[in-house]
Amino acid sequence: MDPVIVVGAGPVGLALSLALARHGVPSVVFDAGDGEVEPRAARTCVLRPDTAAYVSALGGARWAAWRTERRRQVVRRVELDTAGSPLHLQQYALERSLRAALEREPLARIVTGARLEELEQDAHGISVRTRGPEGTWWRGSHLVGCDGARSTVRKLLRIRFPGRTSVERHAVAALRVELPWDGEALLHRDVPGGGGEVVARPLPNGVWRLDWLLPPRGDLVTPEELVDRIRWTLSAWCDPIPPYELLDTGVHIAHQRLARHWRAGRAFLAGDAARLLGALGTQPVDEGLRDAANLAWKLALCLHGQAPEELLDSYETERRGAARARLRALDQALPLVRGGGGLRTLLPGGSRGQLDLLTDAHLGLGPLGAPPHYGDSPLAPGKDAVPGAVSVGTEPGAPVDDVPVTALDGSRGRLWQRLGRDLLVLLVAPGTHVWDSRHWLSAGLMPELAAVVGRLPVPAELLVTESYPGAVAHTVLVVRPDGHLVTALPGGRSGDLLTCVEAMRGAGVEEAGDRAGQADRP
Repeated sequence: MDPVIVVGAGPVGLALSLALARHGVPSVVFDAGDGEVEPRAARTCVLRPDTAAYVSALGGARWAAWRTERRRQVVRRVELDTAGSPLHLQQYALERSLRAALEREPLARIVTGARLEELEQDAHGISVRTRGPEGTWWRGSHLVGCDGARSTVRKLLRIRFPGRTSVERHAVAALRVELPWDGEALLHRDVPGGGGEVVARPLPNGVWRLDWLLPPRGDLVTPEELVDRIRWTLSAWCDPIPPYELLDTGVHIAHQRLARHWRAGRAFLAGDAARLLGALGTQPVDEGLRDAANLAWKLALCLHGQAPEELLDSYETERRGAARARLRALDQALPLVRGGGGLRTLLPGGSRGQLDLLTDAHLGLGPLGAPPHYGDSPLAPGKDAVPGAVSVGTEPGAPVDDVPVTALDGSRGRLWQRLGRDLLVLLVAPGTHVWDSRHWLSAGLMPELAAVVGRLPVPAELLVTESYPGAVAHTVLVVRPDGHLVTALPGGRSGDLLTCVEAMRGAGVEEAGDRAGQADRP
């Protein structure tokens, strides 16, 4: 099998290569640099809990709460537990963690100093040339451009990248300092003494990242001006100003752009090469990692001959659709949150409503921050094909909740820990935790269900859980490798289970119905 060529060794490219290796697919990652990860303390990322579980990122900080203040008044305070708190970490720590994991994967290879020059496709694969005295040609089955906002892959594919420039600017600083809120993140508008808007988010080892909102277009922020911002901000929060160590600074500029297409034959775009966002607290690295999770299992099924090539079209449909919805929500919110005068009266609750929008974006809630929902995906089985589907607390196409699960070998863990590999079939079976798996494996629905799962046309794992929100006993949930629910079924409907899996792998409903009918025959 020819490897998948991944262009770009940032978090998205590294995560995609790691995900492909876990699916048994070889890959080669082109790193235009020297392989060294620059330790920029002020360059951080916030990962939603399910994304953090998917990449198994370590070393970040979970927030105990989120505070929203205006002047000296607390507008909102949200308590956060481990399950619901985002993970905040320096981007270099994430990249180093992913690189270390890739070094242990025999199916993955990182090539440093590799800059893409040419790209050619044919019916059987893709060929690229990297820069050098004579150039080096590489052959792959597919190629994914994870090479950032100035993507060479996107330019070689001649894909347009329309949008808006500099919709938000932030001055950023990483400080080692002791602040009054132990482990709590803060959004503070109209800070006494200096005005403006500041976000303070804790990192490990007593480090905080501070972001000050700047005018969309304006003069450069000098080092002296940034120190002034730090001092008046700390003086508004602490009396006297506490000692601090300035670790890193920068200016972050948020643009809004969306590539016209995310697939061109055997080539794909992911991460910042495909879309730019980041205004109002949205998280581009988290979005890019969702691209990797979505594309990896689809490439794996196709390359292993377990799904038709048409399955890959759903990557653009789902992920570009999610990005378009996010950008639409940003377009609607920006004039309300950042506008002045009469525009504020259009938003119920005035300033409180604006701060609620910002809080939701930072916490992964609402249209600005919630994980994507693929309810209209072409991979969703139609109601006519699966008339017996039942409702649970998760809608089809939405990410599943993280619940305790037990595998057939008796091992226990969490549902999100099993993502990123095979399709998951989850049976809700109350009472199983008190029994040894040897007893319930041969009882009730388990023998039939285990047999059906073993005959599915894609690799699948059968799990059992005591309960799932909104699900009654003996409900069966079908979960994609990227954690999105395909559907929920009453136990015992093996034909419907096969139909759902066929739809998920891109097979036609007609073919799926034929297979389901054969499975139900005695």
